[in-house]
Amino acid sequence: MGWLDIAPAVLENDRVLLRPVTPEDRESLHAIAMDEAIWRYFVSRVETDADYEAFFAAGLADAAAGRRVVFHITDKATGRAAGSMSFGNLAEADGRLEIGWSWLGREFRGRGVNHWAKYLLLEHAFERLGALRVEFKTDVLNEQARRGLRNIGAVEEGVLRSFNPMPGGRRRDAVFYSILAQEWPQVRQRLSAGPGARTAGNAR
Repeated sequence: MGWLDIAPAVLENDRVLLRPVTPEDRESLHAIAMDEAIWRYFVSRVETDADYEAFFAAGLADAAAGRRVVFHITDKATGRAAGSMSFGNLAEADGRLEIGWSWLGREFRGRGVNHWAKYLLLEHAFERLGALRVEFKTDVLNEQARRGLRNIGAVEEGVLRSFNPMPGGRRRDAVFYSILAQEWPQVRQRLSAGPGARTAGNAR
């Protein structure tokens, strides 16, 4: 079986549950998506119900076409929808994929949901799919996301200037990060210790 057969799995621990998104998730995610702070550095903007419908439909279409594996995230502490993350840019022949399209509702930020969701996705990518490289990218202006990626052990690789257009007309400089298969055992150990732990390279 290939990555597109294996990747859409149910992933969980005692903190979060990730599963492939379905049309039935439209309403539960809509309830937390109408927070403009989520979309400040996103390549699409959700300001109206119509925006959200287009955004959600695009995720379903990408999943159906094999362009992305879109995950719905449930926060187990509340039993509520917390947001979404995706595998994308799956280049199985090269052993490479991206984790991105990540967003969480306001009340689920800063509570470890992002940490544990990324842990489960990385574990799935390296230990089940056999990925050799997992990459991330974000807006060079998004200091919070950049700090979060460093904190999970991702290595900053550089900035691709004028990478893509953003809502409002600005062109985004995208900063890339990665974790390699040989780095995963150390990263896994750090992540499994919980959100408060630090990698050796980030210790101060």
